[in-house]
Amino acid sequence: MQSSDLVQSHYLQFDESTRLTGAFGEFEFARVQELILRHLSNGPLEVADVGGGTGAYSFWLASLGHRVHLIDVVPRHIDAAILRQTRPGPGLASVAVGDARTLSFPDGSVDVVLLAGPLYHLIDRIDRLRALRECHRVLRGGGLLLAIAINRYAGAVYGLTRGLVFDPEYFEMTVRELSTGVRRDPPPDVKTLPEAYFHLPTELTDEMAAAGFNCEPCLGVMGPAWQVPDLDAAWADRKRRETLLSLSRQVERECVLSPQLFCAGRKGDVPRALREEAGG
Repeated sequence: MQSSDLVQSHYLQFDESTRLTGAFGEFEFARVQELILRHLSNGPLEVADVGGGTGAYSFWLASLGHRVHLIDVVPRHIDAAILRQTRPGPGLASVAVGDARTLSFPDGSVDVVLLAGPLYHLIDRIDRLRALRECHRVLRGGGLLLAIAINRYAGAVYGLTRGLVFDPEYFEMTVRELSTGVRRDPPPDVKTLPEAYFHLPTELTDEMAAAGFNCEPCLGVMGPAWQVPDLDAAWADRKRRETLLSLSRQVERECVLSPQLFCAGRKGDVPRALREEAGG
């Protein structure tokens, strides 16, 4: 089975619209919103949410007055976003099934690309570079890429905090992904991506730079704060919630502590080496 088939199969079983719900999901969503807002200028901006799932960030950005185009490779996600378009509230400029490696936008047509999913679904470096190169192509001069990836150590930390590392299958999977970045063959009783790529922080910025982006330092989204005992109860309490958010801000530059990585980059020149590697 090819990676694209695994992605389609996974999202037939997993409801993406619920991913950013619950304490962990809401924590992640709140922090990503903060990080995005730090980088956006006054709108309206032309924004491409590439691999944006059912549109959680798309509809939020549209509510801020931006023209947002949602693209996702999973038809089920796009169907859900189209249904949401019929409800009251700000809508999206466009919604379409599409692949991050072959975007349909004209050259230099958008101000911002949010890439918050494809980088961990694309296992091969050449595919990630193609996706990053496409982001570079569709951005206007000086345009902004906001990329999110999964930290190489996320599975190991999660496995330790949940006791999963004592399962031989989980342990072997973790050892492999620590050395290669590739998650494959998770134990059948563990709810996780069937296949994914986990980045080292320097690897994420290196790949973005290779695609022609001038990168800011990589930041951690949640830091270690998600490991607080009984996260659901802590997040439900307003004061404790602010403590969690404050701690995540304080340690965000120690991005290796966070399960998710966030990196912003401005459009620059595409190096010749990348053009050759990506077949351009």
